Amino acid sequence: MPTALKPHRRRIHFLHILSGLWIMMAAALRGSVVTLAKGLTGTGPWWQQLAARSLNMTASLGGPEAPPARADATFKVTMVPGDGVGPELMTAVKEVFKAGDVPVEFEEFHLSEVQHMDSDEKLEQVLASMKTNRVAMKGKINTPMEFKGELAGFEMKIRRRLDLFANVVHVNSLPGYSTRHNNLDLVIIREQTEGEYSSLEHESVPGVIECLKIITREKSRRIAKFAFDYATKKGRSKVTAVHKANIMKLADGLFLQCCAEVAELYPKIKYENIIIDNCCMQLVQNPYQFDVLVMPNLYGNIIDNLAAGLVGGAGVVPGESYSAEYAVFETGARHPFAQAVGRNIANPTAMLLSAANMLHHLNLEYHSNMVSDAVRKVIKQGKVRTRDLGGYSTTGDFVQAVVGNLRHRPMY
Repeated sequence: MPTALKPHRRRIHFLHILSGLWIMMAAALRGSVVTLAKGLTGTGPWWQQLAARSLNMTASLGGPEAPPARADATFKVTMVPGDGVGPELMTAVKEVFKAGDVPVEFEEFHLSEVQHMDSDEKLEQVLASMKTNRVAMKGKINTPMEFKGELAGFEMKIRRRLDLFANVVHVNSLPGYSTRHNNLDLVIIREQTEGEYSSLEHESVPGVIECLKIITREKSRRIAKFAFDYATKKGRSKVTAVHKANIMKLADGLFLQCCAEVAELYPKIKYENIIIDNCCMQLVQNPYQFDVLVMPNLYGNIIDNLAAGLVGGAGVVPGESYSAEYAVFETGARHPFAQAVGRNIANPTAMLLSAANMLHHLNLEYHSNMVSDAVRKVIKQGKVRTRDLGGYSTTGDFVQAVVGNLRHRPMY
């Protein structure tokens, strides 16, 4: 990871500062410099606050829209710790953010279907906060297997209400931790608002259950376009559609057809398709053949977890979910890890890397690099490792090691 801002980023930030200084001079000429100075009352340095203000002005003039910053130059983010070790992982994030002076304020909600903290009112509060802040961090909200009159759990309700159609999991080997396949770098993109998770089940006659899988042209084309746009933006060369069209000829056949149609619009990106069962075997045998994979809901859930196991498990792979307006950051392989609750043994790597990705989304590049560099340095040093990575360190040990490796580098 780079230890300083790249030259083009230095130029961008320098232009933002000049823009901020120009605003101050203009205000002085109008006799309102005192009013402007009162606006810079945040905790960060004056130049950082001016840069943040300039970024927001750029967005208002038609540039890329960023989530709104508060008057004190901090960003407000919704936090839902969830079940299992989720609260412990969120505590780790808050400790690292505090130590690194990260300008983020969390609006925390405790939502659970297994801890008697579920209600429609509380869910509405969470959704209202997410819609206002537009960015959230979320742990796994465990969905009970028992049917209690409601088929859709809170996880599915949140995805549908916010239209979080694209789940992105970047599976990347961590330097310093060896696995069977090292230097892996692949991306799994999953459509997560329909498919097998449509919550449409019924008992047609006693002893016979019908579970409906919904595949639509609109959402299949949308996720395919998202995958090709992602590949283009990230400089990747190939997109592979994962399916089972040889058996589900109409449903997966439609998904495959939509992917092929969208692929024709991106001639510079190589396009392939592969059957889901063969994909699982190929990932275990030779994962290097894949770059970006796009797939329907259930297949994505399976492949996310399989691929996470290739680089160290659920504790090291971050993930995020996107709609046209909102972004939710979470672990790539969603497990509550209930058996570790209260034992101080959970690995916070995935959640910390997800938090770093969130900071990147908020245009806080300096803080994003600071957190991710510190996490990767601890992994690479190999002195502090949690049990899932073959060590004996606690969650607290790992967090303290990350804090000890935070480096407050000058921005310019």
